[in-house]
Amino acid sequence: MKSLVRFFRGRLFVLLAVCALCSVMPSWSQSSGNGSFPAGSAQGTAEMSEEMTGIDFPNITFSASAPQDGHQIAFSIELLLLLSILTLAPSIMLLCTCFLRFSIVLDFIKRALSLQQVPPTAVLNGIALFMAIFCMRPTFQKLYTDAFKPLSDNEITLTEAYNRAEKPIKEWMFSQMSENQAYKTYVGSFMKMAGMEQPRNLDEVPMTVIIPAYILHELTVAFKIGIRLYIPFIIIDMVVASILMSMGMMMLPPVQISMPFKLMLFVLVDGWGLLTTQLFNSVM
Repeated sequence: MKSLVRFFRGRLFVLLAVCALCSVMPSWSQSSGNGSFPAGSAQGTAEMSEEMTGIDFPNITFSASAPQDGHQIAFSIELLLLLSILTLAPSIMLLCTCFLRFSIVLDFIKRALSLQQVPPTAVLNGIALFMAIFCMRPTFQKLYTDAFKPLSDNEITLTEAYNRAEKPIKEWMFSQMSENQAYKTYVGSFMKMAGMEQPRNLDEVPMTVIIPAYILHELTVAFKIGIRLYIPFIIIDMVVASILMSMGMMMLPPVQISMPFKLMLFVLVDGWGLLTTQLFNSVM
C-alpha cells in the first residue's frame, strides 16, 4: 500500500513539472522571437544620451594640525569662545533684556483669566520677544554703531569690540535697577559673595555680577506686577464662589462661571492695550 502511494506521488510531481514547463515555453519562445514582451509593448533602451552630463560634486577635505606658535593657539581659543557665545546667544537675549519681565507678566495674566490653552504659550513668548526688541532697539543700535560696525571695518580688535559692547548693555541693566535702589541690594550682595570690593562706579562692576543681579531684579518686578494683576480677578472668583455657595450649587466649579465675567471685564477695559502700555512704561 505504501509503495502504491509513493508511485502515484512521484507521477503527480512529474505531471505538475510538465504542466509548468508547457506554460513557460510559449512565453519564452515569444519573448525570444519578438523583441518586445509582452506583446504590443514598446521597445526601449537603457543607454544615456551624450548630451546628459553628470553632477560634479566638490571635494570636501578636513585636516587638523598641531599649532606652531602661541598666536595660533590664541586664535583657536578665540574661535572656541566665539562659538560658545553664539551658542549662548538665545539665553543672553532672554536674560539680559526685558523679555524676562514681559514673558512672566503675560503668563500671569493668562493664569489670572483662568485660560489654559488660549493664547498658546508660544504666542505669548513671541509677543514678549517683539516687545523686548522694540524696547531694546536704542541699545542694539548703539551696540551696532560702537562695537559691531568698527569691528566689521577692521578698525578695532575683537577684544576692544567686546569691551565696547559691554557698556550699552551695562547701562541698560543699571537704568532698570537704579529706579528702586535694587542696584545696591543685588549688586552689593553678589560682589560680597564673590569677595570683591564694593564698586565706586558702573565700570568696576563685571558682567558676571551685574547679569545675575539684573535677573533677580526682573523676577522680583515681574512677580510684583503679576500679583497686582491677580487681585481684581481673584475678587471676581470669590464673589462667584460665594453666590454659588449661597444657592447651594456646591458641585458646580466656580471657574466655569467666573471666566466669562473676567473675560468681559478684561475686554471692556481694553486689557491688552493697558497691559502693554504699562509694561512699556515700566522699562522705558
